[in-house]
Formats: sequence, structure tokens, C-alpha cells
Amino acid sequence: MIIKKQFFAFLCLFENCLHHFIWPVRGSEFRQDGDYLIGGLFDVHLSSKSPNHQRPEAFTCSNQPFILTSYRRLQIMRFSVEQINNSTDLLPNVSLGYEIFDHCSDTQNFPSILKLISVNNIIQPWGESSRNISKVIAVVGTYTSTEAITVAPFFMTNLIPMVSYGAASSALSKKKSYPSFLRTVHPNTDILEVFFKILQEFNWHWVSFLYTDDDYGTDALNLFSNIIKETDICLAYTKSLEENTDYPLMFRQLESRGVNVIIAFVLEWTAEDLIKGAIKHNFTNKVWIAGDGWSLNKRIHMEKGIRNIGTVVGVAEPAVPIPGFRDFIYSSKGHCSNGNPDQGRLCNQISNCNNLTAEDIINADPSFSFSVYSAIYAIAHALHNTLQCGDGSCNRTIPVKPHMVLAAMRKSDFKLLNQRIRFNENGDPNFGSYSIFYWNRNGEAEEIGSYHFDSFFHINTTKIQWHGNGEVPTSFCSKACPVGFSKKQEGIYKCCFICTICPTGTYINTTEDPYNCISCKETEWSYPGSTTCNLRQVEYVTFFDSGSIVIMFGACILVALTVAISALFSINFATPVVRSAGGPMCFLILGCLTLSSLSVFFYFGKPTVASCVLRFFPFLLFYTVCLACFVVRSFQIVCIFKIAAKFPKLLSWWRTYNGQWLVISLAFVIQTVLLIIVYSVSTPKPYSDRLLYLDKLILGCDYKLKVMCGPVIFISLLCCLCFIFSYMGKDLPKNYNEAKAITFCLLLLILTWIIFATASILYHGKHISTFNALAVLSSLYSFLLWYFVPKCYIIIFYPNKNTQQHFQGLIQNYTKAISQ
Repeated sequence: MIIKKQFFAFLCLFENCLHHFIWPVRGSEFRQDGDYLIGGLFDVHLSSKSPNHQRPEAFTCSNQPFILTSYRRLQIMRFSVEQINNSTDLLPNVSLGYEIFDHCSDTQNFPSILKLISVNNIIQPWGESSRNISKVIAVVGTYTSTEAITVAPFFMTNLIPMVSYGAASSALSKKKSYPSFLRTVHPNTDILEVFFKILQEFNWHWVSFLYTDDDYGTDALNLFSNIIKETDICLAYTKSLEENTDYPLMFRQLESRGVNVIIAFVLEWTAEDLIKGAIKHNFTNKVWIAGDGWSLNKRIHMEKGIRNIGTVVGVAEPAVPIPGFRDFIYSSKGHCSNGNPDQGRLCNQISNCNNLTAEDIINADPSFSFSVYSAIYAIAHALHNTLQCGDGSCNRTIPVKPHMVLAAMRKSDFKLLNQRIRFNENGDPNFGSYSIFYWNRNGEAEEIGSYHFDSFFHINTTKIQWHGNGEVPTSFCSKACPVGFSKKQEGIYKCCFICTICPTGTYINTTEDPYNCISCKETEWSYPGSTTCNLRQVEYVTFFDSGSIVIMFGACILVALTVAISALFSINFATPVVRSAGGPMCFLILGCLTLSSLSVFFYFGKPTVASCVLRFFPFLLFYTVCLACFVVRSFQIVCIFKIAAKFPKLLSWWRTYNGQWLVISLAFVIQTVLLIIVYSVSTPKPYSDRLLYLDKLILGCDYKLKVMCGPVIFISLLCCLCFIFSYMGKDLPKNYNEAKAITFCLLLLILTWIIFATASILYHGKHISTFNALAVLSSLYSFLLWYFVPKCYIIIFYPNKNTQQHFQGLIQNYTKAISQ
């Protein structure tokens, strides 16, 4: 019941307003008759507060604060219509009229909207055909995004073109929601792109964003947040500004966060309050980036103390001079006429501008003037095409409907004041550019740069006189890290960080990722704090290294000596010296020494899998046979002189079953099996050691010590047995020195590998393989030189000692000495 009463009261209010609408008023600047009417919505007055109603009441705009810039735009519309009506080329013999309303409130101006969509003051139900067609073919307005979003649905239903000159919210580009909405002002996305380029130009990363608490401001905040999302720019502070904003508190918060750059994306009246508050509360030395809502506002320029707030850089569409507008204002006698008061006032069609002069209007902020001008001309050209005008006449028999004008407007393509007027598929302007202004010390907005929508951006920074010491102000949460340092974010803001130097083996690429140090490749190296990696120097012992040449030559000499000794022993095979040295076993030992020397050649050159396997395999296998031979030989010597008398059966069994060959064969088989298992489980492979040196890669072979322990332990066991048996024969006849020779050879062998183990612990480098090869070669030479060469010496130089009688005499003397 209450809702019905409220609706009835609203209808009474609407009827009262319609009564005022149809009142015959002449000479009003809000209305002009014509063949076709264009609606106009201009916020000549501003309702800053939402009125508190107890019941429906008519809203009087003229009681609210007067907005000179909006009034100037209203005059631009009047001038445009008059200019078109006086044209012989555009709409010949067709007159345009207008019905303008003061859209001073978002929520209290619906009677004017209903008037525009009515036919003979009657709103036709949707879908019913009407013989009477409204003369309103399009509507110009509104100024703000919230106003446009609020009233647009009334016009969208019947596809009445609504051409806004100031509503920039990106939501209005959605044609599903706003099919007949067009605009001659660029959407927020474009101007925010200019803001972003300005921030990049001056390297400002720590900024605040102040915005109007409406659709225009919140849309801009969301768009700007997305633009800087993947960049190094941070929003340190955001605040929506409204009538009751606590400016002192806001300024203290900005100061506490160290913000020196403030983006003020607000409307002109909000900007006036903001700047006045900054001056009043001594909020100084900041960079202000002004949106197109207030960047050319001359009243703010003239505020006392404006220089103290810092430097103002603004972005706006270029102020296009409109020829004839000045003369129109001066010649228009009733530019502030409200009609005849005796005839009554029109609802939302009154302006309290009695004290306004023509100069005031001309010198007011020209922002959005060309947007109004181009909107009227876009409608006129669309109507011109709809009426098929040409050759000085139009086909006035065509029943023009708003949706026909809309279809023609979407195809707009004409020149106006050297600009090509076109719309894209979203109804947004496909023309124009942005200018960048600087508020100089003379109180003027000086153009210092421009931005064209083909991504051309230019700004002359030399024209800007910065506040303070004249240098470009900085704005950051944390200072930029030195070269070679990475950022570590602190808190929620990526612009607040600490700097840490990139460690050895890493580098930083700030263009790709300033927050993480990138590891160098295995083939590269870097010092701490590097920005690039350097190639490591690959090192290994080549075949042409001096050390490798000497060792390989030594191996060749060893092979030659074994061949020569083998030949000498073959010639003197039946002599006591050869038989006491081992007889046929000597040739096996010499052959195994030769085969073992093959390992030496694989320690040089670039490591491969094959070379890594052959570095140890021949040596471990054939040197095991050598040691087994010497174990057998030392055992035989001890057995002959010491064990045979006490254990005659053991000697008999040893001779009967060829015990020496059984032991040698068993040792060979065991070592072969162990090596096969080892190399099957873990085949040695080449590897590059990048830990030893920063700038080098040492190529070597990867041996698993745990895996290799089996063959090494076995060969060590043979060495120990050999040493035990040979040591037991240290007191044998003086000239019968096989046991002593074997003992000495084993001592040299053990000493060699102790030295190599010590060197490998103390030294790390490419020459460790040279030391290893030298240890192998020394192990071979220890038996060749100290076991076989002395016997060759006796054979060649003392043949008298190489007789059976001589050896028997030594044995008899030794036996007598033991028995005594």
C-alpha cells in the first residue's frame, strides 16, 4: 500500500514537471524548435548531496552550485546547432532544434529523461506502434560515467542514440548492455595508458591513486591496477574522494608512506576540494598527475599557494579552437536568459548566471568542448545520410526514427576541424589524441608532449621546472638495487624490498626477473654480483702435454725393456739365474707388465667412457697376475729354504699339482670376476669437476670408490701376502737375492701409492691424471728395474756366477750355517 502511494506521488510530481515542460516559453537557451530535436543533458549545476526526502519533492537545480565549464559546453551545443542550421551543405532546408536539461543530480533528474523519450508528453508502452514519432532523434550527454550508466537504459530500450561527451568508464563500451551508446571522449583505458608512460618516462615506481567515488573513478582504478600488474610500479596508496573526505588524515597517510607522485583521477569539482585541501594543510612538494577532468581547470591554476603543492603534470585532449564560438557568445543576447519569469519556470531548465559575462564563458576550461561539438556534428551527419540529403535538398518524406540515425552514426566518417570523425565497433571515438600539460609558474597549462593512439609518445622534459632543487623528483619505497643484486620483497608491496648480492655461479637479469638470481650453466662461471656468465675454460691433460709425453715415452721404454729382457732370458733360459728368477713364470710376469703399461696411454686426451674404463682395467687385471706370480715365487723361495725340511709333504703336494699355476690362475679368475661386477654395476664415465675452480672445468673420470673397493682390496691382499713371504726370506744367501729384491720392489710399490694418495688429497687439478699415470708406470718399473735388471746384469757381466756350481755352493754354505 505504501509503495502504491509513493508511486502515485511520483506520477503527480512527473505531471507537474510535464506541465512546466509544455508551458510556452520563448527565448530560452534550453530549448529551440526545429524539424528534428536533439536532447541535451548538461550538469549546469551540481548537487553534491543526496537530498533527504520524507516525501517526493521536485528538485530545483538552480539552487545548487553553478558549474561554469558545464555551462560553456551547453553553449557549445547551442552554437553547433545554429552553425549547422546556417549551413547549406549539411542538412539543407532541414532545421535542428534542441531540448536541453540541467542534469544536476544522478537520482533526481528522471522527469527530464522521461520527457525526452515521450511522444506528445506520453510514454508509449514498449512494442506498441505509434503514429506520432518523437522529434528527439538523439541525446547528447551525460558528462559523468555514473550519470550515463544511470540514465542510459531509458534510451537503450528504443535504441535512441546517446552520445556522451564526458563519460569515460570502460563499462559503457559493452554493446550488449549499451547498444545505442556512443561517445566522443576516449575511454579511461586510453588516458591511463598515457599515465603509465609518464611514470615510466620519469622512473616513478611508488605512486598513489586518488579517484572519484563513482563509476568513473572505480573503473579507472581497476584498469590502472591491471596495467601495472606485471610491471615494477606499485600503488602505495589508493583513496576514493567524496564530499566528507578527511583530507588532513589522507595527507598524513601519504606522507607516512613516502609517496611523492599522486595520480588524481577526479572530476573538476572534486579536484578543487583536493587542491584547496593540500594548500590549506601545507601538503607540499609532490608531483600531481591530473586527469582530463581538471588538468585544464583555470580556477585551480589561480589558487593562491598553488606553487607550494609541487609540480602538476596533466593529460587532456588538445583544446581545439572552435571558429565562430567567441562571436556567437558575444552576439547571443540571451545567453543567460531564463525566459519570461511571468510565464513560469521550466523544470531543470533554469541557470542562475545573471552575473556571468561573455569573457567568463569564453575563458572557462575548454575541456570536452570539442567532444560536444563533434557529438552534435556526428548526429547531424547521421541525419543527413538518413534523409539522403544531396544537391541542396533532403528527402523529408522519410520517417526518421532514432535507430536509423544510430545505424548511420556507427558508419560516421567525416572531417571536422582537420580531424576525421569515426567510431569503432564499441562506439568509442576512433580519432583524436592526448596532450600532456605542465602547469608553469605563470599559471598557465603549457603543452609539453603528446600521445597518439598509434603508440607515439613524446614529452619534452626540459620545459618542466620541477619543484625543489629543479631535478626530477624520485618516488620509491626502496632504492634501486646496485648492479648484480637481486630484490627480496618485504611485505605486500613488490616495490618494497631488500637487496642481496647474487652469489658465485649465479647472475641477475633485471629485465627478465629482478627477484631471483639465475644459476649459470655447468660450462659457465661468474663472480658474486654478476649480470652475465662467462664460459669456463675446459682443462684436461692432452697427448701433447710435456708430462704426458714423458710418461708415454717411459711406457714405451718399459715395453722395449721387457722385450729385450724376454729375449735375453730366452737365450739364457737354462741358466741358474733365469731358473731361480722364476723360469717360465718370468715371461708371464714380463708379458703382464707390458699389458699393464697400456693403461698409461688412456690417462691423456679428452675423457670418454672407453678411456675411463681402460685407465684401470688392464692395470688391475694384469698387475694382479704379476703380484700373484711374485706371491708364488716368494713362497717357493721360503718353502725351499725353510719349509721343505719341516713340511716335506707340502713341498711334494706343491710340485705334484703345480700349485704355483693354480694360485696364479685362481687370482686371475677372482680379479676378472670382481672387475666384471664392478664395471657392470657402475661403469666409469667422464665428468666435469666445476667445484674445484671457479673459472675452470676439470675433465676427468667418475670412479665410485665404494664400488671399486673389491678389486683394490684383492690386489692389496696379494701385495701383503707377497710382502710377508718375501720378508721371511730376507736372511737367505747373500747372492741369492730374489726375496730381498721382491721385498724392495714391494716397498717401492707401497711408497709410490702412498705418495700418489697424498698428492691427490693436497692437489686438485687436471694434472692429477698425470700423477695417476706416473704412479702406474712407477709400479711397473719397480719390478722391472729392481727384480729383472739385476739378473740381466749378472747374466751379461758376471757369467761365472751364472753356473750351477756357484748356486749349489751358496745353498750348501747357507745349510751349514743354519745347522750350526
